[in-house]
Amino acid sequence: MSAKAKDILWEDCLLLQIKLNFMEKYKAGDKVKFLNEKGGGVVVRNIDSRLVLVAIDDGFEIPVMVSDLVLDPAAVPERKKQAMEVAQREVLRQEQEKEEEADAARKRSLRRFARNPEPEGIYLAFVPHDQQWLLTGPIDVTLVNHSNTELLYSFGIKLEDGLENADFGQVSAYSSVVIETISREDLNSWSSGLVQALLVEEHANQPLMPLHAPYEIKANRFFKEGSYTSSVVLGEKALVVNLQLIQALRTDDQKTRQFKKDGLLPEGGKANVVVKEKQIIDKHRTTAGEAVVDLHIAELVENIAGLSSRDMLNNQLDYFNKCLDSAMVNEYDKVTFIHGVGNGVLKNAIVNALSNYEGTSNRMASMSKFGVGAIDVLLKDKA
Repeated sequence: MSAKAKDILWEDCLLLQIKLNFMEKYKAGDKVKFLNEKGGGVVVRNIDSRLVLVAIDDGFEIPVMVSDLVLDPAAVPERKKQAMEVAQREVLRQEQEKEEEADAARKRSLRRFARNPEPEGIYLAFVPHDQQWLLTGPIDVTLVNHSNTELLYSFGIKLEDGLENADFGQVSAYSSVVIETISREDLNSWSSGLVQALLVEEHANQPLMPLHAPYEIKANRFFKEGSYTSSVVLGEKALVVNLQLIQALRTDDQKTRQFKKDGLLPEGGKANVVVKEKQIIDKHRTTAGEAVVDLHIAELVENIAGLSSRDMLNNQLDYFNKCLDSAMVNEYDKVTFIHGVGNGVLKNAIVNALSNYEGTSNRMASMSKFGVGAIDVLLKDKA
């Protein structure tokens, strides 16, 4: 709130409080003067709405009509001072309420029980306000806490001379927080930064390590519609960056033993064994480090009735991105994507999307196995 706005609000509250005080008229301890005769005294108490008991200068207490009294001019500044203090407290209370309401509006719960949600982890999402025209309008820079921990975070954006803190705070389990709403012109400024966080669990047999996640996004990705894919837990299309999966933040056995030695974990009993959560790419695994993903629409959705060709292409690209991201996180060497022959739209869209992924290369897949309808994506450039 601006200083000018505060002054106006304080003045309004002051006038209201003074008005209320004089409507009450007098209270015990007020110094008063008599209107129709000399002298005055101190109000002892209100007898009723019309009479007050006044202790006069010679020590007697007499009932006096309210209409026959006036507040001693010397007491007016003190009344105004009291009213100003009340007004300032009211301003601060209203300002705090507005800040709390604004902070609550930035946060929302995730769709954690939706079908096929993303693996539990911490994500950064750039969510367009206009979900139909994805390349226009404002964008919400959103920190996603898809885990059962409370997140205490600090978010910095990279400048030429270092980092500038954009936001810090707390986000509850399975919730997201909008760090900032930005215009398209600001996207370059938000394309690289650092997210740090402590993940707090109520009970932990195997503690989570702090999150330290630098990120960098090629600026041209923000201006390609294919970069914005459907996020299950957000329920919206977004450009999503996987900052870290929760399983990767679990301490290993050596660290667990050290925690026990330091008294941070109870002795006896075994530390929880980390069971690797089955990833989306693992469903398509054919051999160690390799997978084959069939992108034919009939393989991805149960019923295509009502889907336009654009809807089907978006579904295929969405699944392509999820599988490729999962393969990279899980250190696969090669993923073969079957795109079919058709008119080449899906194949071209895949090749275009691959330009956003560093450290990858592609080639036509084995013709003896897939004909001309598949592409190999090499994730470690071993070819």
